Amino acid sequence: TLATALRSPHVRGRWGEIQLKRVVELAGMLPYCDFAEQVSTTAEDGRRRPDLVVRLPGGKQIVVDAKVPLAAYLDSIEATDDETRARKLADHARQVRDHLGKLSQKAYWQQFADSPDSVVMFLPDEGFFRAAWEQDAELVERGVRARVHIASPTTLIALLQAVAYGWQQEKVAADARTVNDLGRKVYESLSVMGGHFAKVGTSLDRAVTAYNQAIASTERRVLPPARKLSEHVISDKQIDELEPITTQTAPLQAPELAQPTLEVLPRDANAA
Repeated sequence: TLATALRSPHVRGRWGEIQLKRVVELAGMLPYCDFAEQVSTTAEDGRRRPDLVVRLPGGKQIVVDAKVPLAAYLDSIEATDDETRARKLADHARQVRDHLGKLSQKAYWQQFADSPDSVVMFLPDEGFFRAAWEQDAELVERGVRARVHIASPTTLIALLQAVAYGWQQEKVAADARTVNDLGRKVYESLSVMGGHFAKVGTSLDRAVTAYNQAIASTERRVLPPARKLSEHVISDKQIDELEPITTQTAPLQAPELAQPTLEVLPRDANAA
């Protein structure tokens, strides 16, 4: 029943899309992939809709196509004799080779900006790729020359995991830039705050100096004659002596608060 269903282009295409999405999920790349319903492009011969566009760090993209003919392969499975099976497998290799050529002619890399000069042809089962390669040993080499890289689920997972690692490094670099920027702001704020504390301390020292000067002047000029008045004025109050303030503000000891010397990280993403 499954083999019969896969003979329908619509069912076969939908199955390929499901397999493709499953591979993307296994590779942990769902946040960085756009599927057929999300992306499309327009060429001279009409509108094209790849099955998958993988977004790379830096705005680049990889196009993946999952539309592969399987009729001959299914016929080979149902064949009852070796001769028919061999002929159908040869047809399967030819169909894969023909699809490879058609995919190369679409030149997706010309429609998508910042895309490598190649496209990935996804075969949704390891057996499809193995059967075609056994019949045509130059199949992979043909694909490379045609700028089409053939990928089974296993190889596509490996490719996507490599891309996922690139995204992880990009996130690490972005986090480093964020920490660098925040650190610079905090350090500059500390330097400014240190300047404010220094100003407050200077102002307090000036206030203490002015206070002591006022006390000294009062003791020399105001209080002596005032005390003599006590001889002529009856009062139970006495004028106490005024004591100057001897405590001084502590100077800032941390040189960083007065003179920033922090070596900040470079802003370049790769250096970060």
